[in-house]
Amino acid sequence: MSQKKVRVRFAPSPTGPLHIGGVRTALFNYLFAKKHGGDFILRIEDTDQTRFVEGAETYVNEALNWLGLAIDEGVVQGGAYGPYKQSERKDIYLDYADRLIKSGWAYYAFDTAEELDAERKAAEATKTKFSYDMHTRQGLKNSLTLTPQEVEQKIKNGTPYVVRFKMPANEDISAMDIIRGAVKFNTTILDDKVIFKSDGLPTYHLANVVDDYLMKITHVIRGEEWLPSLPLHIMLYKALGWENECPEFAHLPLILKPTGKGKLSKRDGDKAGFPVFPLEWTSPDGETASGYRESGYLPGAVVNLLALLGWNPGTEQEIFTMDQLIASFSLERVNRSGARFDPEKAKWFNHQYIVNLDDAQLANEFASALSQKGLDASIELRMQVVSLVKERINFVSDIWDQASFFFVAPDTYDAKMIKKCWKGEVPSFMAALPIEFENIAAWKAENIKACISAKIEEKGMGFGMVMNALRLSLVGGGFGPDLMTIAQILGRKETMARIKKAVEIIG
Repeated sequence: MSQKKVRVRFAPSPTGPLHIGGVRTALFNYLFAKKHGGDFILRIEDTDQTRFVEGAETYVNEALNWLGLAIDEGVVQGGAYGPYKQSERKDIYLDYADRLIKSGWAYYAFDTAEELDAERKAAEATKTKFSYDMHTRQGLKNSLTLTPQEVEQKIKNGTPYVVRFKMPANEDISAMDIIRGAVKFNTTILDDKVIFKSDGLPTYHLANVVDDYLMKITHVIRGEEWLPSLPLHIMLYKALGWENECPEFAHLPLILKPTGKGKLSKRDGDKAGFPVFPLEWTSPDGETASGYRESGYLPGAVVNLLALLGWNPGTEQEIFTMDQLIASFSLERVNRSGARFDPEKAKWFNHQYIVNLDDAQLANEFASALSQKGLDASIELRMQVVSLVKERINFVSDIWDQASFFFVAPDTYDAKMIKKCWKGEVPSFMAALPIEFENIAAWKAENIKACISAKIEEKGMGFGMVMNALRLSLVGGGFGPDLMTIAQILGRKETMARIKKAVEIIG
């Protein structure tokens, strides 16, 4: 690995919400940087103004902040290599495009969209595919076929043009990808990509190479969809005289659909009911997409599940703190093949994090859920409740489903439970039970159980039937954690009141 200080960048385009595939790219960049004592840079690549979406840049910053991926340099944080937004760097790129033209590595192309479309249709008619490349460039309208005077006149007249990279003929381009090993391309099959557009902005290809060089990026860690662009980027480094400054590359595998083939999409999430974005997103036209944060996932759980999508720690360990991930992470252990996303495994991760969450913190998370229902409860009560039910839940919102009876007394009772246990001597036993409870000195679970057990033995009744009737009285059905603990938490007065209410309503 390079001996220079490691500097990596996550460079999203502000064209919408950040997909979890992009989040994983950011995470792997972050883990790699921190593992090697390096810098994690956020660069906004907004050169395609036609696809710019209001709010997307803010969304990226908020998502990374929620996940705990601290940015060392960026638009918000600043830094020595700014600006960190490409639209604010546009004056920089023209100079490099000019350099490439002057050195013969690039050329002006004046072909209109209509003319290029005609070329495509003509190719289709002969069952071939048109490509602007070394085979076709000499027959098109560009500075390689026009005289210098014609080119100068067109530019002077304001004729729209783009700058294209002049890919050399039959040259092998080799690179060592950290994940994939040796990769090789031949320029014969590569086209002359546009590197500078008619709107005065560079394309991704020129801008990202120039910025990576100027920002001293040592490693480019990005999705495998950028692998076909690698030969052009390597050639741009060569053409600009930066071969010795070329970063190391690592192309990450795709995150795949839970079933079937292809890349995980928003449609897959909508269809199966799980998020594919870190935070909820509302588009400018009002369409809302769910997010992991709003769906009740803890940030650590999301980081953990994404880290193991495509990366193998080499052990059986599945639960990692951020510090453990940083210590264990290596690009060499990232798989080449795609990683299938499993929504149930995502829930499992969240369950593990909730179980390991401090009761006070979980109780505070649950406070907002209570507040939304117009309820309030002491921190002591909330802590007792969450410690009882946390093993049974995947999300904080599940606490209410498991424990609502601690905060609201039941006013309906499960009919099947009534039929099963509310018969024979049970109703009269339940009616007499509050009087027995008056005599318990200390209202503790073990004392409550001893009191009931003694009374059951005295009456010669079935323990299970009585306990089911008591549970029905306190919670309204046949669910919930340890019954005596429920009674202890509810308190003597509330327990007695609920039994009396059940006797009155059930009869």
